[in-house]
Amino acid sequence: MRGRARGGRNDAVKQSDEGAGPAAPSRRKDARRNKETLLEAAAAVFVTSGVDAPVRDVASRAGVGLGTLYRHFPTRADLIIAVYRHQVEACAEAGPALLATAATPHSALRQWIDLFVDFLVTKHGLAAVLRSDQAGFGALHDYFLDRLLPVCAELLDSAVTAGEIRADIDALTLMRGVGNLCIGAESDPDYDARRLAGVLVDGLRRPG
Repeated sequence: MRGRARGGRNDAVKQSDEGAGPAAPSRRKDARRNKETLLEAAAAVFVTSGVDAPVRDVASRAGVGLGTLYRHFPTRADLIIAVYRHQVEACAEAGPALLATAATPHSALRQWIDLFVDFLVTKHGLAAVLRSDQAGFGALHDYFLDRLLPVCAELLDSAVTAGEIRADIDALTLMRGVGNLCIGAESDPDYDARRLAGVLVDGLRRPG
């Protein structure tokens, strides 16, 4: 009897899946697309208005309703964390891609540092949030380092191996230096953090 019952349930599940046809994968694809669109919209809104911007602005920019936003991100903290992780991933994935396509490893490093600067200077209000006691924010800094330090190290090592830059600077020191150069960007619209970071990276070149 129990064997027949299990078979009945399996048959019911199978019939349910068959009945759904392509609709279920299509819904999942739509959900992933909505989530991606929301993350991109939230990132853009945070750049202009900070992380305290009304979530309705995010939903409006993404072209979805508030219900869709809340299904993916029930709280503002969930949305902020997801945007941060999404952009860290984009920055991390850019490193190997640049090494594969740039003219030289130093050029790849320079372009990646530009992306890293953009990442840092567009996080209006995020620093204060990361220092809060809200659950979920504490691990973001470690996640940031775990994902981006190896990428920066690979770019540096490639440029050193190619004989383009000095070997006496490590990835963490470079990232901290760039981070310090970005501090003035949020309060001064005329402050060009990219240019200063470029000067720093160019200064790594070995004397000709």
